[in-house]
Amino acid sequence: MRDGKTGHAPALAEVVERVLGAELPVGLRAWDGSEAGPSGGPRVVLRSRRALRRLLWNPDELGLARAYVSGDLDVEGDLTTGLRRFWGLAGAGGARRRLSVPDRVSLLRTAARLGVLGPRPRPPVEEARLAGGLHTRRRDRAAIAHHYDLGNEFYELLLDPTMAYSCAYWPDGEPGYDLADAQRDKLELICRKLALRPGTRLLDVGCGWGSLLLHAARHHGVRATGVTLSSRQHAHVSRRIDELGLRDTVDVRLRDYREIPDEPFDAVASVEMGEHVGEENYPVYASTLHRLLRPGGRLLLQQMSRGSTAPGGGAFIESYVAPDMTMRPLSRTLTHLEHAGLEIRDVHALREHYVRTVREWAATLERRWDEVVALVGEGQARVWRLYLAGGALAFEDNRMGVDQILAVRPTTDGASGMPWDRGDVPAADRVASEG
Repeated sequence: MRDGKTGHAPALAEVVERVLGAELPVGLRAWDGSEAGPSGGPRVVLRSRRALRRLLWNPDELGLARAYVSGDLDVEGDLTTGLRRFWGLAGAGGARRRLSVPDRVSLLRTAARLGVLGPRPRPPVEEARLAGGLHTRRRDRAAIAHHYDLGNEFYELLLDPTMAYSCAYWPDGEPGYDLADAQRDKLELICRKLALRPGTRLLDVGCGWGSLLLHAARHHGVRATGVTLSSRQHAHVSRRIDELGLRDTVDVRLRDYREIPDEPFDAVASVEMGEHVGEENYPVYASTLHRLLRPGGRLLLQQMSRGSTAPGGGAFIESYVAPDMTMRPLSRTLTHLEHAGLEIRDVHALREHYVRTVREWAATLERRWDEVVALVGEGQARVWRLYLAGGALAFEDNRMGVDQILAVRPTTDGASGMPWDRGDVPAADRVASEG
């Protein structure tokens, strides 16, 4: 290893600090073994000149993501801490600084001296490549397949036994209360808000691997229908329906939400599917949910949000995780639902619950890293490591939120059918506490 004054790392650190307008927040090791920046803590490792070549061609989040996913750039130490330090600079305005002409000249001179200049490297194979018009049915199927058809075996490794891939609900902090308990309580919370009972006709739009469908049928006696665009999810749910003997009460269909028949349902749920709809199509989505509900029926929509309407999560998420995903402010979602004729009855923020949920998934990923790599390859495993670390921080820092929105389709005379009691505390518990 070279000392802190010689080698490539000090020269690179000087350029990076000029671009950031602040001291390097993490350590840096170049491909020649030289180091710069703070010791003790996360360290960015540039394994080859190609890492910098990627950043020269894409000096932004996408360039960093390509370098990390390909393995040209790595992080020693805690990835979450490293991301937090860089985002701390962004919050202070440092990382938002535009490159001046002198900055660009200095960057190019350093790159030339280090032999970094060259043709644009090919993107990692894990990067999404979609074709066709935005949010056409064909493109939506391809976008869903990119993320959800990664393989049921992969999601079985990562998720709890119900395969619930959405924010869990953590009402209990006692030791031994784990992710499976929190996902079960999330499903039960949805069922209670929808007032499900035996014979209720439930529709789950974007049903995933069937966690809500199967829970509602087994524990509340509903007649449930789910729709998904993922062939892998459809196959998994169909198999589980047969294994549990629920073929008479549960049905899953491989189709677009715009292709659901007009049969009115007593209750409709859509759990973290609205993010995939797109802003221009959201009025169609909202009106479809309204049409599929009988008058007096309830809708439970669980959906992520952010402060402005924009592609979900930035260039990395768009390119590697959830192509065409769109996030919007909570207020804008409520406006879409109201314009469709639905009455908003309750909004339940779960942002902190998602921090814990995502970190549980991240811990499982690290614990089962070798199994994940064997299934999907190291590049895809690195996509998920970066995705989960960044996602947890986004919710923790309140750059993203998630909410359960309860709405109803009022009857012709304006009745909602909702009880006067909000229902947070079961009546039996109230009576006991009052006594």
